[in-house]
Amino acid sequence: MADFIAGLIRWALRAILLLVGVVVFLGVMALGLVLALVWALRALWARLTGRPVAPWVMPLDPRAGWRTVYQRGQARGAAAPGHKGGDVTDVTEVRETPGEWPESQFPRALPGQADADVTDVQPREPHRRS
Repeated sequence: MADFIAGLIRWALRAILLLVGVVVFLGVMALGLVLALVWALRALWARLTGRPVAPWVMPLDPRAGWRTVYQRGQARGAAAPGHKGGDVTDVTEVRETPGEWPESQFPRALPGQADADVTDVQPREPHRRS
């Protein structure tokens, strides 16, 4: 008798899971049919009014996040006290004090290159995208 009840419970559980799967499938199919109907009505209305049929799109621009961060940074920089908004003119070279950082740990030039000062850098306005 225990085997019969266990088998009955297994078949009932399978039937319930099958029923849940059918309900989910039919729900997704109904949603797809509703979206297809709405799109077809939009296309029909566009053709009746003489307008082009515009597709549904979700614009995804990966540059938008970076642009937001850049603009916030610009706004913070403009609001900084003492900021004049012009070119940087007061630049001095900063050297580490002896013993603070070993020079061998942070080499100034790649191995095999001569240590030379850079003298051909010209200041220019930053490129701003709109």
